Amino acid sequence: MAVNHTLVLRFADVGAATYASLRVVGDPARTVVWVVAPQAVNSARAELTDALPEPVGAEDQRHALDRAFTRGGFARPATESAIAERLGAQLIDPEAWRLLLDTVSSPRAALFVSPSTRLAQVPWGLLAAPDDSGARLMELCDIYLATPANIAHAARPGAGWSRRRDAAALLLLDPKVPGQRPDSPLGSVLGRPDPDGPLTRHFAGRATATLPEVGDPVELFRRADVDRGWLFAQLARDPSRLLYVGHATAADGDDGRADRAALHLAEPQPFAAMDLMASRAPTPPRVALLACSSGGDYRFDEASGLVAAMILGGAELVTATLWSLPTTAGHRQYGPAPDADPMADLIIGVDDAHDADHAGRAVNRWQRAAMRRWRDGDLTASPLYWASLATFAVGGAR
Repeated sequence: MAVNHTLVLRFADVGAATYASLRVVGDPARTVVWVVAPQAVNSARAELTDALPEPVGAEDQRHALDRAFTRGGFARPATESAIAERLGAQLIDPEAWRLLLDTVSSPRAALFVSPSTRLAQVPWGLLAAPDDSGARLMELCDIYLATPANIAHAARPGAGWSRRRDAAALLLLDPKVPGQRPDSPLGSVLGRPDPDGPLTRHFAGRATATLPEVGDPVELFRRADVDRGWLFAQLARDPSRLLYVGHATAADGDDGRADRAALHLAEPQPFAAMDLMASRAPTPPRVALLACSSGGDYRFDEASGLVAAMILGGAELVTATLWSLPTTAGHRQYGPAPDADPMADLIIGVDDAHDADHAGRAVNRWQRAAMRRWRDGDLTASPLYWASLATFAVGGAR
């Protein structure tokens, strides 16, 4: 019978160097330690800077989207595959790859990654093994980001998924930020609600109840009443999970603090991670934050951002994003297939996964399926979406 291994891949920046280790939980003899050269770290960061839809230098958001979809490293399967191979060779030691390949199992091994600040935006599942197989790390293991120990072991309120699974899901879908035109930087993420669109059909067909209660699923989108008071009142109703789709503001990684990362609700003041932690509002056992760099906790020495705030409130599994997602309008203008809607595909995939028995594994399955579509030439399955997802788990949640 195959053993379902758990492995931990850890990186730490010490001065100019970045140290790394890979260990098998429960088998300390099977540990690999190595140093990632500064030039390899800098090269990996440069590769991602070129590939991601985030402004560089004097670029504005429109130029960043145009670059990412048309010329960047994630614009075509061939260039993305080359990046995956280079990142795999630069960041993971050959002996560590051998250990990973030796622990492949069915069900898949679970790999918890603790990145350093310099490597916080690396999409680990995308990395390719340096052999003829070219297997991606996500094909060998189910990938999770490790929650920092001080967050994971803190006293937390809340009931687990097994006690809440039949409760309603709380949906915050593209809240309307006051004073923002639909096409402004804090305007609509999903565009005008479409009664016949894939998202409306998806939420109309859900078997379990949702909050807020609406007569028509179109009313779930672009709500103007979703402020923090409204959110606290809904959280007090003990939902099974939370799905947020909208805007997030990442804290400044150069001199900012992780707890200043914020979600934008239907109110002028953004709702920062430190506000949520101070409120002591209970969060449901599963949370999805599909917003710009919502999973950016590791960009800071103190990883106390939006993900940490959700976990401290009671969440045991959080799926967030490592970088800014192109909006539906952005894809229609610059993407390879204007009629496709990869943002809707991502939302539906994560929403379905968070309803599954093992949500983290289900998110990984959806990412693998999207990656294979992309590898087979489907440009609508862009890694700008599927590779952005990172799932954090605590307390044995998978």
